[in-house]
Amino acid sequence: MKSRLAKMLFALTMILLLSACGAQSKEDVLKKMSSKWNDAKGYELTAEMSILTGQEPRKYAVEVWHTKPDFYRVKVSDSNAENTQMIVRNTEGVFVVTPALNKTYKFQSKWPNENSQAYLIGSLAQDIKKDKGSTFKEEGNKYVFETKTSNNHKNMLPTQRIYIDKKTLLPTSVSILNENKEEQINIKFKQVSLGKTRAAAEYKIEQTPTGNNTGESVEASAEIEIPEFQTYYPVLKENVHIIDEKVLEVDGQKRVVLTASGDQQFTIIQQLSNDGDSSTIPVFAPGDPVDLGFAIAAITDQSISWEQNGMSFFIASTTLSKDEMIEVAASMTGTELK
Repeated sequence: MKSRLAKMLFALTMILLLSACGAQSKEDVLKKMSSKWNDAKGYELTAEMSILTGQEPRKYAVEVWHTKPDFYRVKVSDSNAENTQMIVRNTEGVFVVTPALNKTYKFQSKWPNENSQAYLIGSLAQDIKKDKGSTFKEEGNKYVFETKTSNNHKNMLPTQRIYIDKKTLLPTSVSILNENKEEQINIKFKQVSLGKTRAAAEYKIEQTPTGNNTGESVEASAEIEIPEFQTYYPVLKENVHIIDEKVLEVDGQKRVVLTASGDQQFTIIQQLSNDGDSSTIPVFAPGDPVDLGFAIAAITDQSISWEQNGMSFFIASTTLSKDEMIEVAASMTGTELK
C-alpha cells in the first residue's frame, strides 16, 4: 500500500514539474511581454526594413525614438543614406521632414494611434492584443505571433508574423505577408533599448537659416544634383487602363498627367520636386501621414501625395477608397519605366 501511494505521489510530482516546465501559453507570454514594454517610459531602436515587392529588395535603415506619452521620432533612410525622411510627433503636432529638399509638412493628426506601424513596438503589442484570433507558437529560441495587421496596407498585406526573443521578450523581426502568405516587407530589429527617454526639446522641429528643419544638424549640400525626369506607371488591376497621358510644361517645369479609367478611376500627376526655394516654416498638409514603406505620404479622402527619388507624386480620385489609393501609390515603386 505504501509502495503504491509513493508511486502515485511520484507520478503526481512529475506531472506538476512537467507542467511547470512546459510550453508557455499565448496569454502568459503576452502578459509578460506587455508588462515589460508598457512599464518602460520610453525606448530607442534601430532596425533594417526590406521591401520585397520589386525585382530587387530595397533596404532602409530605421531609427526610432519614443518618450511617453506622445513623443515620437522615426527616421527612415535608404541604403546609401542620401534619401532620408523623418516623421516627428511633439506637442505642436505631427511633422514629416525631408532634409534633402528642405521641406517640412505639418499635420493635425493622431498618428500613430490610428494605424499600426510595424517598427513601433507599442503598435505590435496592440496588434497582438486586438486580434483575438491570433496564433502563437514556439520556434527555437523565439515566440512567434501571427496576427492581422492594422496598418494602412491591411487590405494588401493582411497578416504579420512577429518574432519575440524568449529570453529578453523583445521583438527580433516582423514579417508582413500578402493574401498568399508571401513575405512582402521584413523588419529586422538590430537593437531595442527600453527605458530610454529624451527631453521634449529633442523632438522639436528647428527652423534654421539653411532651411534644414530636421531637429538635428544636417549640412546642406553645396551642389544639389538635379535628378533626371522619370515617368512612373502604376500596376493596374484587370479592367483598369491608362486612357490618357499628357506631357505639359508648367512654369518651365515638365509635368506628366496620367488618367486611368475602368473599374478604378484616378489621375496621377508627377514632376520633379522643387527643392531650392521651400520655406523654412513648416507647411500645413491636409489629411494624415501614411507610411508607404519607401516614403511618407499625405493622404486625404480624395488624394494622396508624396516625394521620392527627386520626384513629386499626386494621385486624385473621387471613387477610390484610401486603401485603394495607397495600393496604387505603393505599386508605382515596383514598376518598370514605360
